[in-house]
Amino acid sequence: MESTLSLVLILLATAVIVVVLCRTLHLPVMLGYLVVGILIGPHALAWMPDAPEARRLAEFGVVFLMFSIGLEFSLTRLTAMKRTVFGLGGAQVVATILLVMGVAALFGLNWRAGLALGGVLAMSSTAIVSKMLVERAELNLPYGQQMMGVLLFQDLAVVPLLITIPALATNPGDLSATLIFAMLKATGVLLILLVFGQHLMRPWFHIVYRQKSSELFMLNVLLFTLGLAYLTDMAGLSMALGAFVAGMLISETEYRYQVEEDIKPFRDVLLGLFFVTIGMKLDLGSVAVELGWVLLALIMLILLKAIVVVLLARAFEGDWGVALRSAIGLAQAGEFGFVLLTLSDSLLNDATQQIVLAAMLLSMLAAPFLIQHGESIARRFSAAEWTSRAMQMHQIAIQSMGSSAHIIICGYGRSGHALGGFLEEESLRFIALDLDSRRVKEAVASSKRVVYGDAAKREVLMAAGLMRARALVVTYKDKHSALAILRHVKELRPDLPVVVRTNDETNVEALKEAGAAEVVAEVLEGSVMLASQAMLMAGVPLSRVIRRIQESRTRRYAVFNGYLRTEQPESAEGVERLQTRYMSVFLKESSAAAGKKLRLVGLDALNVEVNAVRRRGVRGAEPSEEMLLRAGDVLVLLGLPEALQEAEEKLHHGKY
Repeated sequence: MESTLSLVLILLATAVIVVVLCRTLHLPVMLGYLVVGILIGPHALAWMPDAPEARRLAEFGVVFLMFSIGLEFSLTRLTAMKRTVFGLGGAQVVATILLVMGVAALFGLNWRAGLALGGVLAMSSTAIVSKMLVERAELNLPYGQQMMGVLLFQDLAVVPLLITIPALATNPGDLSATLIFAMLKATGVLLILLVFGQHLMRPWFHIVYRQKSSELFMLNVLLFTLGLAYLTDMAGLSMALGAFVAGMLISETEYRYQVEEDIKPFRDVLLGLFFVTIGMKLDLGSVAVELGWVLLALIMLILLKAIVVVLLARAFEGDWGVALRSAIGLAQAGEFGFVLLTLSDSLLNDATQQIVLAAMLLSMLAAPFLIQHGESIARRFSAAEWTSRAMQMHQIAIQSMGSSAHIIICGYGRSGHALGGFLEEESLRFIALDLDSRRVKEAVASSKRVVYGDAAKREVLMAAGLMRARALVVTYKDKHSALAILRHVKELRPDLPVVVRTNDETNVEALKEAGAAEVVAEVLEGSVMLASQAMLMAGVPLSRVIRRIQESRTRRYAVFNGYLRTEQPESAEGVERLQTRYMSVFLKESSAAAGKKLRLVGLDALNVEVNAVRRRGVRGAEPSEEMLLRAGDVLVLLGLPEALQEAEEKLHHGKY
């Protein structure tokens, strides 16, 4: 008992540390689990023995992974992407298997081992690719859709491979009969489960749901998932196949999203254990001895998969640039490859398994870096990518041509669309950048100035008229993209005010330090409106509610400091305050105010208030009169339009 507890503690402690490091370095957590397995496994520190009990428990991680894939199985989605999924995806899997079988034959492996190895290496990493596409806001781009279509078919292809690979390990003389029998048995079991399971499952889930007990609902989901996995296991098929069917059945019900959330903790923890056991299989000593073969296998894996994908994607879609980006994104091994590799023990000798396992791990470690630099790699090898890029910049430049003092909107989703409506009502010109081609087409059809482009790229911002813009607004909640935009603006237009949207207060300080003039936290703004409605319903007078909202925003946003007041607009002071504007002024080396104390500049005489000073990413609201102004400072001024023009002139060319 004590040794078992110590092993569990070692596993948990190592996993927590490595996963924290992966999160910090923005690497897939799955790679962290693999590293944990390598470190504590019998071939390295030997803290954890490669026990059958641990492997059996880890199989449940695959069960829940296949259950999650079944939940995502949607006939509507498959129909919409059928050409990419079944055409490109099917061709990729078949072509990769045949190519690997040919290469395996050259190295003396029989066709059964080659077929199993082909199925293993045909898989790409859904976890890594989808995570990178989401983080880089590339999921809706043409190559993002291509990659997700191929990955979807690979997930589906695992099901017949789970049946075929174990059958390949049987007596060669009985192989054809075994395969036919396995397929017939799988078909019969699946039909029984799908037909009878659907009729029994839905009424039973209704009964359980009406009990209004979350723990009972969770227990029922576990019973249903593991029960079907057990039935397929008893039928001589894999447990993962039964879990996939369970996911498919639930995906057609109204409980799909609730089940997905409930099952996630079990899936993630057990799947992590599965990847730990995979890492434990890697013998670093054997890898060191066979390092040349490992590197050769790694190069062949990446190059052969990339060549297969680029040629097929070019044939299906006709765009070399998109095909190259898809090939770079899919040129690694995948988590399902490990699942299939564990079924191939009797078909591959230990040396081959170690070489393949090491090459797969290294390809997955390289995948994030390949995807990150996919665009530059594609441009290097594809003239079409250069042409497409130049055309994109040309289209953006045409839209922004002739515009000055306009506003650049980064992202034209719901927030960007609403912002554009407000700007149009004020007769303010804007140009919006968005990466969703469908959204761009709809906006252009409505005569909106929306263009396709990645706002996080320097050349896109320049083409959108960054040097002539009045302000820039980031309307989507992507910290990494927002920081990239702020970095470009700080380098090219440090005086340009940038407003950034974020989800909550977590990233506010980081964004302000990067140069954002203001950061609007969506959750906080929602809480303000929630409080205002609650106060109104509680009988608080409307005037007091408005005052509370104004006070809250005055504290939160420096630009409103001294501006949001409760004066009635009918008064002369109120009318003047409603006409007040703000302006950002960047002090250059040649500016007269550089090197002078703020009080000596004398902006008070012009009725202009220095609301804030941004200095190298550091903001200071209500700066002291004794503050020494420096070149590179950005002064946020409040005042009437004519006074602001005079103040800008005085800061740059005044005499003190």
